[in-house]
Amino acid sequence: MSDNNKVKGFFKIGDFGNYFVRVFQKPDPSQKSNYNLRMMHGINKISIVVFLLAIIFWIVKRFI
Repeated sequence: MSDNNKVKGFFKIGDFGNYFVRVFQKPDPSQKSNYNLRMMHGINKISIVVFLLAIIFWIVKRFI
């Protein structure tokens, strides 16, 4: 295995990580969607943003 493949393997995010990338993309018009699904993704977006802000705030408070 070359060094390049080791680095790619280390940063491979898999299905779980791909969800976080996919949730912030524009919805695919060919995919079936309903009100409940859109609300679920909206709440997940808010949760992810609040979590990241809390982590940033904690790091700043801890080290500065």
